[in-house]
Amino acid sequence: MQQEDIKDTTTEETSANEQEVREEAAAEETVAEEQAEAKEEAVVDEKDEKITELNNRLMRLQADFDNFRRRTQGEKEQLSGFVTAGVVGKFLKVLDNFERAEASAEKTADLESLLTGMKQIRRQFEEVFKELGVEEIVAQDAKFDPNLHEAVMRGQNPDMEDETIDMVFEKGYKLHDRVIRHSKVRVISNE
Repeated sequence: MQQEDIKDTTTEETSANEQEVREEAAAEETVAEEQAEAKEEAVVDEKDEKITELNNRLMRLQADFDNFRRRTQGEKEQLSGFVTAGVVGKFLKVLDNFERAEASAEKTADLESLLTGMKQIRRQFEEVFKELGVEEIVAQDAKFDPNLHEAVMRGQNPDMEDETIDMVFEKGYKLHDRVIRHSKVRVISNE
């Protein structure tokens, strides 16, 4: 019987030891699960923080761009106003001379002085154009160029080569290298 008691005690101790091992294993497993969950939460929290940070940066960037666009538009309008005022200022002098010529024409019948005054005003116009970088497109007797000329009529002239301009109806002008108005011309087509 003593042996049975010893067996029972040993079995009980073994069961108790097994129970403790199982509890420790379960505790370790729980701790491992908690650590894994904590890591996942940390990763999720880190991702959320990164998303929030990127969202904020995006919103700031969009706001900066909108401000830049508004500021640029305002500066563009302001610059356009300054340029227009400068050009108008140059032509006001020419307009003043036209008004003087009109007043002079009403008082006198001298056509020679009136013609001289008109030529001076035209010269003043040309000087203003030159200051602004506007130049006339040479068309008379030149080869037709669709980038500079607009053919409004075809004509024949055996003395001239085909695609040559023999008549200019309206002069064309360029501002630096940009065409403001094409020359309206008649082009020779000997067929």
